[in-house]
Amino acid sequence: MSMSWADARFMLERMRGLVRRGLASLRTRGLGPTWARVRRQFARRAPPISAPLYFPVGGPFAPFAVPASDAPRASIVIPVYNQASYTLACLRALAEHPPVAACEILVVDDGSRDETGEWMPQVAGLRYHRRSTNGGFIAACNDGAALAKGDHLVFLNNDTVPQPGWLDALLDTFESHPSAGLVGAQLIYPDGRLQEAGGVVFDDGSAWNYGRFDSPDDPRYASLRDADYCSGAAIAIPAPLFRELGGFDTRYAPAYYEDTDLAFAVRARGLRVLCQPASRVVHLEGITSGTDTGSGTKAYQVRNRGVFADKWKDALAQQPRAGSVPTAGSVVQPRRQILVIDAETPRPHHDSASLRLVNLMRMLVDDGAHVVFLPADLHHVEGDTERLRHLGIEAWHAPFATRPATWLREHGARFDVVMLSRHYVAAEFLPLVRRFAPQARVVFDTVDLHFLRERRGAELAGDAGLKRAAERTRDRELALIRQADATLVVSPVEREMLTELLPDARVEVVANLHELAATGLPFEQRHDLVFVGGFRHPPNVDAVRWFGSEVFPLIHARRPEIRFHCIGVAPPPEVQALQAQPGIVVHGHVAELGPYMDGARIALAPLRFGAGVKGKINLSMAHGQPVVATSCAIEGMHLSSGHDVLVADDAAGFAEAVLRLYGDAALWQRLSDHGRDNIARHFSLDAARDTVRRVFLR
Repeated sequence: MSMSWADARFMLERMRGLVRRGLASLRTRGLGPTWARVRRQFARRAPPISAPLYFPVGGPFAPFAVPASDAPRASIVIPVYNQASYTLACLRALAEHPPVAACEILVVDDGSRDETGEWMPQVAGLRYHRRSTNGGFIAACNDGAALAKGDHLVFLNNDTVPQPGWLDALLDTFESHPSAGLVGAQLIYPDGRLQEAGGVVFDDGSAWNYGRFDSPDDPRYASLRDADYCSGAAIAIPAPLFRELGGFDTRYAPAYYEDTDLAFAVRARGLRVLCQPASRVVHLEGITSGTDTGSGTKAYQVRNRGVFADKWKDALAQQPRAGSVPTAGSVVQPRRQILVIDAETPRPHHDSASLRLVNLMRMLVDDGAHVVFLPADLHHVEGDTERLRHLGIEAWHAPFATRPATWLREHGARFDVVMLSRHYVAAEFLPLVRRFAPQARVVFDTVDLHFLRERRGAELAGDAGLKRAAERTRDRELALIRQADATLVVSPVEREMLTELLPDARVEVVANLHELAATGLPFEQRHDLVFVGGFRHPPNVDAVRWFGSEVFPLIHARRPEIRFHCIGVAPPPEVQALQAQPGIVVHGHVAELGPYMDGARIALAPLRFGAGVKGKINLSMAHGQPVVATSCAIEGMHLSSGHDVLVADDAAGFAEAVLRLYGDAALWQRLSDHGRDNIARHFSLDAARDTVRRVFLR
């Protein structure tokens, strides 16, 4: 594909931005760390590859056991009619990769005349029920539901091979999305192509298997998403709801459209029908009933379309027009569609800006918006990309997104709002957004005011060159604020500053977003000090170096048993060197922060320059962990020294504050309680909800 002028302009702006940031990094970080950042920026990353599909080993029948429970969370109902070899493969798959959730498996035999009646009773743990006469798929499923003991019913075709983890992914969706009423799996052909990622129903009752023959990993199909219906080949529904709805409607007997009808009944109750791509099931479509709609059981598909259209004619009037082609934008209408672009995929376990962004997107999803995320680097990040998709965020990456201009040309028209995070990302993407999504409201998320942080760092270093660079950053940020329809900052201090500089700009505060955590261990069982912060951020490097070299020696001299735990990704050599001092431990990145939030007695925020609000302070206070900080660190955070934090700016004062708090249980508890209250009032999701709705949803 040839490069367009929009592509070329974008690449030119990106290169200019990379050069500017590279030169600034050389001045503040030095050659080694800057070269590491360059290599990280341009590192080749292989596209995500789905795990190879699992198939059980074939062979003659021999007795085996399947998962069984007397108190199942789920009852897996498998209706069968002949095709014993396929049923055997399905059961072997369930046996070889049992789910974590307690379950029972019921095979409902609809009058088979092959080996089914001989083999099934020999499968240990299986509940085998044989109907006296052949009544069809619907009758068999309803019989199985009547016999089931589980909290959830899971209907599974016998011509399927459930992939490892499929059932737990279905069930977990009900826990994470309480409004879910029915959840379906992503169905895959044996050759790895997608068979269905939820279905689309048109206004005449006809249907479309969304994603058919495409890649299961395509971002259009790989995130949790509302669907008009999900194929009954693999669906889960709460057992009480299924029974309240009367089970599968027998007017569709013997089969076809009963799953679509059930989905419409669930939605009529105000509940959601969701396709969960984390649950993958190989489906050998048409094994039992064939594919010819002109004869046999399959002929009922044509007849039942009319039955369905008559029953749901009012609801169908709201469905897309028959003959239209479903697209990534159309299948989520009429929900408000919001595009979020940041430098890279957020990693909420690594930095506070990522946590804020993920929680902001969660809020939008919870309020009914459809959120699409595009990382400017187009990289798939194992684990973090999937986390976004589990939340219902349509997360894109290469190779499915190649050039930003090309992607926006294809998708731009679908968005109501586009949010651009960080000034260097906004500078690259704003011209593309205005060209390819002219209808969209543009929100510029500063994350923090970069020029303010750079200016303070320059003043601390006494570097005139850095100060000039900060002024250039200021000009770029202010220009973007003028062009955007709304701008987000993280503190009232930054909003007041921008109001003076740009009185006509619309500036809103969306601070760090946190949920209150458990309070952890009591004072007496806690020990040591902890700092949390990524070291790609220069203020954190300076803070730890200052604390380790000038403050901690004063603490260690009086309380040598106290240790200082330094946590954060990519600690540079000068931070790692602090471990030469007794009592200092540099951990780098840790997979789980909980033990340090719940077990360390005091959190530290010894920042000497920076901007925005400090996630490290919010994180600790959300866990009930008191903080000792500098004045710079608590700017704009609604905190006062002695009430919910202790503040000191010189080495002796900071050490004295730490020692005082470390030995005073009453003060420790007071700061713990007041800190958690501050999070609830100013930094919780509820505190930001009205602002988020005003900016994005109105």
